[in-house]
Amino acid sequence: MQTLIYGPTLQATGAFDGGKIKEQKPIGFPGEGSVVKRVGPLFYWVWATSENDGHIPLHPHQGFEIMTYMVQGSAEHGDTLGTRSTVGAGGAQVMQTGSGVSHEERFIGPDMEGFQIWFEPHIQEALKVQPTYNQYEHEQFPIFEENGVVKKTVIGEGAPISITADARVWDVTIEPGKQYHHQVAAGRTITALAIRGSGTWANSEANTSASSFKHRDFIVVRADNNFEAIIQAADEPLRLILIDVPTAVDYPLYPKR
Repeated sequence: MQTLIYGPTLQATGAFDGGKIKEQKPIGFPGEGSVVKRVGPLFYWVWATSENDGHIPLHPHQGFEIMTYMVQGSAEHGDTLGTRSTVGAGGAQVMQTGSGVSHEERFIGPDMEGFQIWFEPHIQEALKVQPTYNQYEHEQFPIFEENGVVKKTVIGEGAPISITADARVWDVTIEPGKQYHHQVAAGRTITALAIRGSGTWANSEANTSASSFKHRDFIVVRADNNFEAIIQAADEPLRLILIDVPTAVDYPLYPKR
């Protein structure tokens, strides 16, 4: 078992609306330069920011399940299903794009910050299904607080979001000097993006010392056996977005080079 840490220079970047929306991509599209091309059914992951606001015009999607999760500011969504909606900080929008849908997005600040994350179901099966859109507010998600840790389940046990792809997502904040313990099952891969602070990452089954990581680093650990990740915050609050997916799936994945 190895803890792989990818700094910002090993991730992709992007921009929309003349640079009004800036993107760091732990997992980018082909040719964009991210070292990590995919993790199981986790196909694409972008961290977007905008000082004021920015617009992405109408564009099509098929097959993938796409979640927009907001940290700060708000996101306006419109689509060819007739949806017009706005979600604020802590909320999420989920499109199961199925047989095809087009949508447009406007991200509104000040200091907007959010994620768009794509999960891949069995594409040939997904293309037979009508597209859907659902929205969830921050208050709908389960939040657990203990010993200096706040853990919000975005996809997983108790959370309102349901998708076809096998994925679990958490938003975790750890107070300075405190530890968070996270169980990972064999055959799965845990990924994490440090969106605030820095810290150390240790694996209970690894015969190595803890690995240090910094703000904006992307962490990937493949579980050959069950293990416990032990994450400790440094001298400032640490906030991580964690995504757990199977390392391999039993259906063909979209070719990505």
